Amino acid sequence: MDLSEYILIIKQLLAAGGVVMPPLVLCILLLWYGLGYRFWVMKSPKRIGVRDLLKYYQQHDDKPARSIVAQAIKQGVRLQKKGVKNLRRHLDAAFYEYEREIRKFSVLVRIVIIISPLLGLLGTVIGMIETFDSLATMTLYSQSGGIAGGISQALFTTQMGLTVAIPGLLAHSILNRKQHQIELDLSQAKDLLCHQIHSHHPTKSLS
Repeated sequence: MDLSEYILIIKQLLAAGGVVMPPLVLCILLLWYGLGYRFWVMKSPKRIGVRDLLKYYQQHDDKPARSIVAQAIKQGVRLQKKGVKNLRRHLDAAFYEYEREIRKFSVLVRIVIIISPLLGLLGTVIGMIETFDSLATMTLYSQSGGIAGGISQALFTTQMGLTVAIPGLLAHSILNRKQHQIELDLSQAKDLLCHQIHSHHPTKSLS
């Protein structure tokens, strides 16, 4: 199939769904862009514990970090080695950027998942209105589609809305669990880094 045939298929799909199809197509693009971005940010080559990562980068701080948790731990180790005062405050500020990064597009994805079935429902209502209008005039086919066109549009837009929302909801749930795990890992990394400082420099007891 050449490009012109693909363009013709897209035009037919847009025509089949009526006025709600352009917003639905926009929802599809926004949804999978947001999901793809979040997946890329939160990807990890293989699961390594926070303690092992911390020990590794304390010994090899020049090695590249292949996940967002590893990047945060590597930066935390560098702050620890600098001996900055109030390490916890510096870690909170440094790790905030990573926490914000893994939350990016989460709200957008959630909004698209909510809106898509509603757009499908709107298309269904528009299609049914056309169907009843055609029934009133007993028009089986017309320039706007008639009874057959109205029923087709009603079913097609409902299908499209659910096709966007259901996979998006499943992928969003998986990524949310991944986000929660990364937040726990970042919190554990901060606790371990601060605990090491306190254990290396214990508070002297008053005589």
